[in-house]
Amino acid sequence: MAQRPGPQRLSLALSELIAFRGYARVQGDAQLQSAWAGVAGATIARQTRALAIKRGVLQVSVASAPLLSELAGFYRVAFLDKLRELHADLRIRDVKFRLDSDLTPQKSE
Repeated sequence: MAQRPGPQRLSLALSELIAFRGYARVQGDAQLQSAWAGVAGATIARQTRALAIKRGVLQVSVASAPLLSELAGFYRVAFLDKLRELHADLRIRDVKFRLDSDLTPQKSE
């Protein structure tokens, strides 16, 4: 006969619920967007979106090909240095830009 596990700790149950529902990811996404906007500046942040950090690489979608070329060619190292300085806890080792034609530039408020 299989043994039934005992009651589950409330903290573990809540952790599983938060992970299952994606609540932590939403908060993490907002923090990532805020960190990116602080480093990139308002003008660039309106035309880009920080997607995720995968294996230490920050993935950023960009609204247009010319902007992607400019960011990757001229600003990637400066962004990386600033991210490391201001957000060392994120442990970002590189930034990769990718074109997202569905990303529409946000209007300034």
